[in-house]
Amino acid sequence: MKKILTFGVFDYFHIGHLRLFKQCKEYGDFLIVAVQNGDYILKYKPETKILYTTEERVEILESLRTVDRVVVYNSVSPETLETIDFDILALGEDHKGPRFDAVVKWCDEHNKKVVRLKRTPNICSSDIKQNISKK
Repeated sequence: MKKILTFGVFDYFHIGHLRLFKQCKEYGDFLIVAVQNGDYILKYKPETKILYTTEERVEILESLRTVDRVVVYNSVSPETLETIDFDILALGEDHKGPRFDAVVKWCDEHNKKVVRLKRTPNICSSDIKQNISKK
């Protein structure tokens, strides 16, 4: 059985998130979704508006039949990856920069496959937040 892991906040859940999970299932049999801890987000970005608590986001994700396990994380890092049993890491095509480079390097060093998945065009949580705040 291949276990695939993906990360995200998953607040303002939308069709792009669901499609991400379906893409993940093309690479693995068991999908682990890591949801970012809301307290951690607010610690570093206190101005951020979070719609659902961490516990509520976990409950939403656990209710999806495509998701087999949900874990909570603080930051995407090699230290976080060490705590999760997985074979494949699914990153979005836009997940770039030093912290993602470190995660990819860790995966390479620990024989974990990394796949880059396409975003669903024309939808993102930031746009949803912006549209809601205008109303």
